[in-house]
Amino acid sequence: MAAPLTKTLSYLVPDALAGEVRIGMRLSVPLGRRRAVGFLLELTRGPARGLKPVAALLDPEPLIPETLIPLFRRAAAYYQHPIGQVIATALPAGLAGRGEAPPVLRETFYRPTAAEGRPRGERQARMLELIRMRGEVSLSELRQLFPSPYPQLKRLLEAELVSCRTEERLRDPFLSWPVAPDSGPLLTAEQDEALKRLQPLLEAPRFETFLLHGVTGSGKTEVYLRAIDRVVGLGRTALVLVPEIALTPQLVARFRARFAGRAEISVLHSGLSDGERYDAWRSILRGRAEIVIGARSAVFAPLQRLGLIVVDEEHEASYKQSEGFRYHARDLALLRGQQQRIPVLLGSATPSLPSYHRMVSGQGVLLTLRERAGGQPLPTVELVDMTETLFRTLLSEPLVGALRANLERGEQSLLLLNRRGFAPYLLCGSCGRGFRCPNCDISLTWHRSEGSLRCHYCDFGQPPPDACPACGGIDLDPQGAGTERLEAELSELFPAARIARMDRDTTSGKGAHRSLVEGMLAGRFDILVGTQMVAKGHDFPGVTLVGVLNADAPLNFPDFRAGERTFALLAQVAGRAGRGDRPGRVLLQTFSPDHYVFDAVVSHDYRRFCEAELAARRSLGYPPFGHLVNLVLAGNLQSRVEEAAAALAARLQPLPTGVEILGPVPCLLPRLRGRFRMQILLKASRRPPLRQLLDRLAALSRPVPAGVSLAVDVDPVDMF
Repeated sequence: MAAPLTKTLSYLVPDALAGEVRIGMRLSVPLGRRRAVGFLLELTRGPARGLKPVAALLDPEPLIPETLIPLFRRAAAYYQHPIGQVIATALPAGLAGRGEAPPVLRETFYRPTAAEGRPRGERQARMLELIRMRGEVSLSELRQLFPSPYPQLKRLLEAELVSCRTEERLRDPFLSWPVAPDSGPLLTAEQDEALKRLQPLLEAPRFETFLLHGVTGSGKTEVYLRAIDRVVGLGRTALVLVPEIALTPQLVARFRARFAGRAEISVLHSGLSDGERYDAWRSILRGRAEIVIGARSAVFAPLQRLGLIVVDEEHEASYKQSEGFRYHARDLALLRGQQQRIPVLLGSATPSLPSYHRMVSGQGVLLTLRERAGGQPLPTVELVDMTETLFRTLLSEPLVGALRANLERGEQSLLLLNRRGFAPYLLCGSCGRGFRCPNCDISLTWHRSEGSLRCHYCDFGQPPPDACPACGGIDLDPQGAGTERLEAELSELFPAARIARMDRDTTSGKGAHRSLVEGMLAGRFDILVGTQMVAKGHDFPGVTLVGVLNADAPLNFPDFRAGERTFALLAQVAGRAGRGDRPGRVLLQTFSPDHYVFDAVVSHDYRRFCEAELAARRSLGYPPFGHLVNLVLAGNLQSRVEEAAAALAARLQPLPTGVEILGPVPCLLPRLRGRFRMQILLKASRRPPLRQLLDRLAALSRPVPAGVSLAVDVDPVDMF
């Protein structure tokens, strides 16, 4: 059940429900003195002594297909999380707790009868003429054409000139989007070869991992489309995962164009309304959808007859859930493929090191696309050494000159600054005092457009004071820069330029991201400024210049993955340039031009980067040459959290052979959302010893005292 229980519970199915109950249904069951929502995972026959009876069935049909239950069980065990909460993560909102499911929408349709009578009144006549001409018209359309049509429809029904029927109407956020059918381009030789390697497993499915490593613009999506076309043609279904909600609309548009009239497509992600997600889930469950596209949680989509799973941009850290059930969608996609004996296709221009290492070690099949699909050259990448370059503000002179030249040619530019807001903090010029979040151990970011200081972790906000609370000084200066400040600076430098900004602040509204993307594609903007959001998966043929500010910033994070993340971000954003019929140019502003990451980005040499990075990982025993589990303790009292962390570390002794404990130490963000945090990092070269240690932890009746929570993060990605 959805309660945080570490084991499943058994109940008696009353005789009255015996003929209706099926695996995958939601049940109302007694739990202590209250009722709880449970999920039926197994039916057995046997003695029922002492078992409480099931109170009621909550739905007329199962909400979970039986094929998903082994995935839930395995995920719960691997990530050390209650199975009820694992299922709750997968289901649409309202179905896992005590809340009601969203209402089912229904649509009424009117059609003409064979009766020959004439209606009374002009409105009735025009309405009947429309219905006869169309053959069938929905009430929604009639309401648009004829305000308040109910009296006329009632008289037409009474006169038996029309009949009506009612059917369920699914909420589909993409249904109203126009789509032009697309047959696809001719394949390149490399794309054709990749599909030939995939073909045998599409026709006679078995589990295998494929990694499609293609440079930016090489046509990886076209390979996905052709492979899925074959799967659908064989009567099976396909699942496509994307790392960001923002990428979903563009991908859905391409799929709808390719499969128009041939396959139903459903979308699953957290940006949908509760009703849209509920309808999509039921549509998939009933077998109406042949293709599902979605973000992280879509890995649990209730598809039957699954024939292929695609994980696009498989390197992205956003596939890992950072709170609650801390699963990695890519890894669960591989597990689902293994359990259901189907191939899994991973794709990326900058694959994660563990995925790439598995392929070159013979644990999967590496497919490579070395050239861009349209024959365009990869963009030239230049380093701007900020230690030797004049720069008056955020932009170096070479980048300002390149932007000016691009504007004169009528070409589009894209600038990446991976920090939103106007400035990272405000500082008193008299005493040096800054402003920090009262809930988190972090400075408040200055958002000038909304006139507030905001925390990007807990969303606390406050207006800036007129004077410094410490010394009374009125000289409060913004320090550093974010995308909002860069946008303002560009407006001053190029007042005639049409500038847009893409970050979390400007894309939070429904449809806002789509509007920005369409604006770039239509040429309504000259310069697009954004955070890492602009680097991911967008295809803007008009962009010929990409500039990156503070390219060193991600290298300075205290994380062993800093180099990998920096290379991926820079290579991905560089790939946005030159995808049309004009060559691309990329300028990276850096204070560390000699770093090996920049060498690899300039030469577009992923393999060179991997060799350097893997050598460092091997010497330190970090993934993919080792395995990690992060134990995070949190509570309102710092002393209690510290004591609990020390006690837990002691209780884990003696350690299995090959396991190392690092800590306990404060987290890199020691206070977050009002709670103090400590972490204990478990490290081992093999998984079995770590599993033994986690089993011992799970067996403890109370691993931490009251007032302190413990989160077990298996295979952590974010160490903050």
